[in-house]
Amino acid sequence: MNPGIIVLIIVLLLAVIVLAKSIVIIRQAQRGIVERFGRYKETLEPGLRFLIPFVDRIIARVDMRESVIDIPPQAVITNDNVTVTIDAVVYYYVTDAQAVRYEVADFFLAVSKLAQTNIRNVVGEMTLDESLASRERMNATLTETLDEATDKWGVKVTRVEVKEIEPPKDISDAMSKQMKAEREKRATILEAEAYRQKQILEAEGDKQNAILVAEGNRQKAILEAEGDRQASILRAEGEAKAIEDVSQAADKYFVGNAQLLKQLQVTQASLEMNTKLVISDQSKLINVLGLSEALQEGNSAGPKK
Repeated sequence: MNPGIIVLIIVLLLAVIVLAKSIVIIRQAQRGIVERFGRYKETLEPGLRFLIPFVDRIIARVDMRESVIDIPPQAVITNDNVTVTIDAVVYYYVTDAQAVRYEVADFFLAVSKLAQTNIRNVVGEMTLDESLASRERMNATLTETLDEATDKWGVKVTRVEVKEIEPPKDISDAMSKQMKAEREKRATILEAEAYRQKQILEAEGDKQNAILVAEGNRQKAILEAEGDRQASILRAEGEAKAIEDVSQAADKYFVGNAQLLKQLQVTQASLEMNTKLVISDQSKLINVLGLSEALQEGNSAGPKK
């Protein structure tokens, strides 16, 4: 083979190797730490980047996304000398890729130990009841402390969450009994309250029923009295009408007879006293006394003389 062709092939291979060594791709949410001859040179942003082959090299790709570190469980003594087991998780993200690479040798171990130390400090200032009831305060205190401590490492701690606080078994049993007693107490109170409400509602119902019955009786009495009054009025009006009719009939049919009776009584009294009595020929006494025929005969005899 021609030596010139062999040299050309070798040159091409070297060129491909150099090109492959010089081109790097940094993915999204990553940063590339570049060293030149063992010394930090630069931090590469995401995208296609070029390096000097055999001089520059990427020693680390740092993930800039939020991550989580699981803090192993540890025994902690509270302020009232109760040993509890606590574990937690730490959420963080890298703000400075260079610092997280060069400022701390083992970031994960450092954060884990730092979190355990601060958990002991925070819980050691609390009683058991406070630690069980104050997780939010514990989380806020741990977040602030760890964020301040890791700031120089190029890390931002967003939050710390205490996952579980486990007291000793005997205390857990006592707390379970206390909670059971408290639940039974609340149940008893609720039953008593329900019974009281039931009695109140029943009494209120009886009261309303009595009011309705009394109101019904009152309305009934009013209606009956009104009916009696209307009946009395109608009876009185009927009697008055009857009396009026009788009066009108008396005026129409008996006034003349009453006058005639009075005239008879006067005539009788006059005759008994032998008193002279003058009777008009138009008076009804003429017919009653039977004098009408004699009067007619006298009248007829007078002209013949």
